[in-house]
Amino acid sequence: MKIKGVTIVETFAEAFPMAGTRVIITAPTREWATIAARTMTGFATSVIACGAEAGIDRELTPAETLDGRPGVSVLLFAMETEKLQRQLRNRVGQCVLTSPGSACFAGLEGTKRKLKLGASLRFFGDGWQVSKLIAGRRFWRIPVMDGEFVCEATTGVTKEAVGGGNLLVLGRYHAAVLAACERAVKAIGQVPDVITPFPGGIVRSGSKVGSKYKGQIASTNDAYCPTLKAAVNTALPLNVEAVMEIVIDGLSAAAVAAAMRAGLFAIVDGGAKEGVTHVTAGNYGGNLGPHHFHLKEIVK
Repeated sequence: MKIKGVTIVETFAEAFPMAGTRVIITAPTREWATIAARTMTGFATSVIACGAEAGIDRELTPAETLDGRPGVSVLLFAMETEKLQRQLRNRVGQCVLTSPGSACFAGLEGTKRKLKLGASLRFFGDGWQVSKLIAGRRFWRIPVMDGEFVCEATTGVTKEAVGGGNLLVLGRYHAAVLAACERAVKAIGQVPDVITPFPGGIVRSGSKVGSKYKGQIASTNDAYCPTLKAAVNTALPLNVEAVMEIVIDGLSAAAVAAAMRAGLFAIVDGGAKEGVTHVTAGNYGGNLGPHHFHLKEIVK
């Protein structure tokens, strides 16, 4: 299959169930809300070594937040609910509580299971914290040096989240692949309930499971490394000199599928003229992850 001159490989992205949550960070200005959100989502590209995958979902206007201030929606994912709880507590405690003028609210409601938010951070108040129940929602007011940190007691968690949706972009030139991926990340950013957790939404160091070195759980995806085409059983055509990957996490399988579709069509929009040759996806033969996103179905 070709779309606008770019070959779409008949394969699928293999993704995994994850626990996911959302929090809303507000601050006196949009800039400070963004600073807190970016700090909270730092070093959260892959659960392989970071413990969580996190990113900014979207910016919120004052009309969309509980306290009428600028806000940012943040999504956070982990393989297990307990690990997600630990990451949420540490990241909000170290990166949002510490940020000037910040507040933090639940971003996922209507779920049976909850994660502690202010319910665990309240102890920082050393006994001076105050609880307030408003319209059935509990908040904690924790005294800090610039006033108080308002934090909702809990936020929802879903086990329907999906991590590892992906697109692999192949091309003749590094610049062409990078430009196509940048377009894709921008398009995916318009899809609700998803994030692209790697730097700028793009990963150049795609990995495979295992390694020849003991204790190394993941290693370079040599089949897609252009410099190794003569040394390994390569998956690359001879004219491909660069490959980059976009990894997508979402609160649902439908959200991930929508994001992959938006990203794929952004890639092929002018991609062939720039030097993009193929769009494919990474999988493990369907043996590890229960969610299979077939590219031929995505483009319909």
